[in-house]
Amino acid sequence: MRGSAVQATFYARPTEEVARGLLGRILVSDVGGRRRQTAGRIVEVEAYVGPHDPACHAYGHRRTPRTEPLYGRPGTAYVYFTYGMHWCLNAVTEEREYPAAVLIRALEPLAGLETMRQRRGKEPLCGGPARLCEALGVTGTLNGVSLQRGLLRIVGNGPAPKTSAIATGPRIGITQAADWPLRFYLKDSPWVSR
Repeated sequence: MRGSAVQATFYARPTEEVARGLLGRILVSDVGGRRRQTAGRIVEVEAYVGPHDPACHAYGHRRTPRTEPLYGRPGTAYVYFTYGMHWCLNAVTEEREYPAAVLIRALEPLAGLETMRQRRGKEPLCGGPARLCEALGVTGTLNGVSLQRGLLRIVGNGPAPKTSAIATGPRIGITQAADWPLRFYLKDSPWVSR
């Protein structure tokens, strides 16, 4: 999958803006080598807007080895393990030392579908944050890597979706600040998580 990677300056903005701006872009994974490359269009995201957000892992400026990438450079991958069985991928936003990120929730599969099926073993391939990580081979070994180069990249192929094509709603699967309208998704996409 070709295309220029989204530069770090794109991520160094308010998290909600970055979240909306990621919709329609392409997440590319070269995990397992170029011959096993997988990719999908981002169709759903959630914003975790910083230390005042009770659902953010760095709420109250909590800083642990797990949350350290949240304090890093904008455009860094924050990959964490949840429920003792699932990996989730986030793009770090804002500025260094301000812990905020966008969770990538769902993708429209575009490339490497056979590899995705081998990794997942079942459908849907990328309808949810844990499923897309499994399909793209994303694990904790990618925590803290740049999203501009290397095994994971977000590229800016094609025009951005119109504002009217984007829906907003409460975040999913959390208990704290779940009602904050920080989930953004493409309204007509059949690939949005259920």
